Amino acid sequence: MNIIEAVVLGIVQGLTEFLPVSSSGHLVLLQKIFGINEPGLFFDTMLHAGTLIAVFAVLWKDIWALLRKPVQKLTGLLILATIPAVIAAVIFKDSIENIFKSANILGFCFLITAALLVAAELLSRRAVIINKNSKTEKEMNWLDALFIGILQAIAILPGISRSGATISGALFRKLDRDFAARFSFLLSIPAILGALVLQSRGLIKDGTAETINVTAVIAGTIAAATVGFFAIKLMLKIIREKSLFGFAVYTGLLGTLIIIDQFITRVVF
Repeated sequence: MNIIEAVVLGIVQGLTEFLPVSSSGHLVLLQKIFGINEPGLFFDTMLHAGTLIAVFAVLWKDIWALLRKPVQKLTGLLILATIPAVIAAVIFKDSIENIFKSANILGFCFLITAALLVAAELLSRRAVIINKNSKTEKEMNWLDALFIGILQAIAILPGISRSGATISGALFRKLDRDFAARFSFLLSIPAILGALVLQSRGLIKDGTAETINVTAVIAGTIAAATVGFFAIKLMLKIIREKSLFGFAVYTGLLGTLIIIDQFITRVVF
């Protein structure tokens, strides 16, 4: 992998990890369209490390508050919301890997993301119209966390956005929009850390048989961290001041085009 490919993959990872458009879906699509080889395990691990740096850089106040007082309600809610994805990843590991390789349902998964975003935005607007107060962080309960966690588990599939699913889940449960986004990004920390742990185990087990272009790895990691930082900032601003409809239109159109290509034109798939 050369530097340009590494930077492109880093930009895609950093941008789509936090915008509700599915990072895994875009990486699969990018590999299909441009014939980019699947990133080596070490490189993929470093991309995840880059996005993790971005989360810590933007949400350092929230993270510091959790580290200073680890035994608190928010910590428990984050742990509870993480459990469904862990269970799904363990039970359906082989099936998930096959889905990633075949990409047969990629288009349909993008459509699911679009539907979630539209439904969440409409529900959120309806709550405002009928003057229903949103739940604050203090009012969030274990059912809210579990529901968000189940949607995050579903988002393991390529094309279903993790951030989109978790933010939508929070809005479905009538959580405050700003807190919904912050909870989603805080929830990405155990998800990304889990991926890092699994990939690190793979590196130790299999060794580094892949040829590593150190410069490309560094460039890709920096790109993922930098773009991820601004993507989180942008998403926090959008969730406060704008709507999710734009992302729904994008993922809906993308999913439709992929399905057309898979079943009719067959240019890429």
